[in-house]
Amino acid sequence: MELGFIITIFLIGFVGSYISGMVGIGGSIIKYPMLLYIPPLLGFAAFSAHEVAGISAIQVFFATIGGVWAYRKGGFLNKSLILYMGGAILIGSFIGAYGSNVLAEDTINLVYGVLALTAAVMMFIPRKGIDDIPLDQVRFNKGIAASAAFIVGVGAGIVGAAGAFLLVPIMLVILKIPTRMTIASSLAITFISSIGATVGKITTGQVDWGPAAIMVVASLIAAPLGALAGKKMNTKILQIILAVLILATAIKIWIDIL
Repeated sequence: MELGFIITIFLIGFVGSYISGMVGIGGSIIKYPMLLYIPPLLGFAAFSAHEVAGISAIQVFFATIGGVWAYRKGGFLNKSLILYMGGAILIGSFIGAYGSNVLAEDTINLVYGVLALTAAVMMFIPRKGIDDIPLDQVRFNKGIAASAAFIVGVGAGIVGAAGAFLLVPIMLVILKIPTRMTIASSLAITFISSIGATVGKITTGQVDWGPAAIMVVASLIAAPLGALAGKKMNTKILQIILAVLILATAIKIWIDIL
């Protein structure tokens, strides 16, 4: 690998992981398009959609470890939410990742497009007063939490994203979880779900180890820095950043499909 290529991959990983740590999504939603389009723009070899999905899966695994570590104090991690949604998404993502080998690349992108569009619409539904609830008094419907996470897991496993960008609107809008608890718990759930996606991609030989290793180093540096920034930021701003990211991705994917 030449130096310019290594730097490019590192920067893509750094930017994606910093944002992951800050807003609680695995970062695939940002890195997937960056990995697909930036290297060829700079004259390097392009990755296939399968390679990008494989590299993303490994990277998300490490970025979320870094983010959860930074949020471990302060009561932001809701254990029962993480258990119910994490367990369901793990089963779903393993089924999805295993089945993705039989799907055409167009189908994979279409699944991603539908998921991103749904998430984008949900982020613009107004949420009143969710950040006024004390963290130790948060309650949620466990059945809805588990079934929503399972569906997200299947879709996320197919595209090799950990699906956090879908979990975030579900937690905020349907389950009414406060913003910072959503971000921290979502990172933990994404970590659990990325185990399924990562194992699935490795066992089916879809991982390009050189770029994946560079991304991992970038993640472990950038995700905790992003999480620290997210703790200090106003929750309204965090929600706006999330909404914009998710919407931009949905638009980009649909432009490609159509």
